[in-house]
Amino acid sequence: MKFIETRGNDGEKPLEVSFSEAILSPMSSYGGLYVPKFLPVLDTDFLQEHVNSNYQVMALDILKSFNIDIEQHVIEEALNLYNQFDDSNTPVPVVKLKDNLYVSELYHGPTRAFKDMALQPFGVILSALAQKRDENYLILAATSGDTGPAALETFKNRQNVQVACLYPDGGTSDVQRLQMVTEAANNLKVIGIHGDFDDAQRALKLLLSSETFNAKLKEKNIHLSAANSVNFGRIIFQLIYHIHSYLELVRQEVIQLGDLIYLDVPSGNFGNALGAYYAMKMGLPIEKILIASNNNNVLTRWINTGLYDLRDSAVIPTTSPAMDILKSSNVERILFDMFGSERTKELMLQLDSEKYYQLTEDELAKLQQTFSADYCTDEEGKQYIQQTFDAGYLMDPHTATCFKAYDTCRDKDLPTVVYSTAEWTKFSPTIANALTGETAMTDEAALKAIAEKANIEIPAQISQLFEMEITQDTVIDKQDIEKEILAFL
Repeated sequence: MKFIETRGNDGEKPLEVSFSEAILSPMSSYGGLYVPKFLPVLDTDFLQEHVNSNYQVMALDILKSFNIDIEQHVIEEALNLYNQFDDSNTPVPVVKLKDNLYVSELYHGPTRAFKDMALQPFGVILSALAQKRDENYLILAATSGDTGPAALETFKNRQNVQVACLYPDGGTSDVQRLQMVTEAANNLKVIGIHGDFDDAQRALKLLLSSETFNAKLKEKNIHLSAANSVNFGRIIFQLIYHIHSYLELVRQEVIQLGDLIYLDVPSGNFGNALGAYYAMKMGLPIEKILIASNNNNVLTRWINTGLYDLRDSAVIPTTSPAMDILKSSNVERILFDMFGSERTKELMLQLDSEKYYQLTEDELAKLQQTFSADYCTDEEGKQYIQQTFDAGYLMDPHTATCFKAYDTCRDKDLPTVVYSTAEWTKFSPTIANALTGETAMTDEAALKAIAEKANIEIPAQISQLFEMEITQDTVIDKQDIEKEILAFL
């Protein structure tokens, strides 16, 4: 499998690269991204073959279909990390809430969020590649809350790898922050910045493409890569769980092979939605992909009108902070697949320079064949949390946004899979407020209140955070990021 560039080739980079090259150096010509030259086909025979397979076996066969240049024993070692999730037999439970509504729980890994699904195996693969090449890598991560803990967890103490993780100070939940600032491994550096996630992500992309920064790293014999979903090493593991969700509905006798379903995704940086799109393109029977946003509803407006507009926009802090994003990186891969590299380059450069672009009527019609979208306010989200809890299910505020899209975006009565991207423990004050009306609770107090009300235990990975030492206390201005990272190295 070869990978090509979303914005075309600049004459300096290779026309095609391997999977390992694409994940080790994820930024391509003109600031674009790498995508597969083609997608493998997963036909009915493939799905039938894996109706009774466990997650790891199915995942291995999907990765084989991409023919990636990673040794099989490394892939198997990476996939075996799913055995350490809550239930090794079912790392991703799909739970029925009511007729035609199911929740795929992606948060049963070590950091209690869906980023573990991709980053746990990704860490093994990237470290193995670095060791095989006898090279040292700096992995950059920018996080709105969940990528950071998952990246730090997967890379800590791994050979030939150091990690610098950027997060917006005050822009994550307390639990997410504690998961990062209590990491003590010597190869990890956590950096809070005065700004929002878009500032952190912009800094990451600038560093990835900066000739001077890369030259300084080269002096230290260090190469540069990224753990964000700009890296296709993340996306390839994310498309797998969409196929798993479909097969789970077959196993539960909700559908038969070939029946269409909806996928309902809470979306910030569009990586989860992109994984669903690729699964659909590969042959998974999906009627449409429903995109749920919060008050930062740039994606909703884009899908409904074709206008991607960041003019006079600022991130609105919400109760679903992992989705407090305006510039969603993986939209670029959708543009490329639908409209080609020349148009993608034109649109993305216009977005960079003028902060907006407008799709044509034909382009918008093509986009809307696959996607529908709506957004959910904080108050609506809390109502969904309360209603769903009363029906016997506890969910986080990101998952709650999907219930708005479920109510407004479906035009057929088909089974729908909602993706739950984080455990309730990550955003307990919001949930406690929805369930009890109490405000201004600390994370620790809210966790205890919810656990008592729901008669459940707080997972050890979360409860122990409040007793751990703060080992990472750096908070800086955006312009000091490069200097701070170089000092760490």
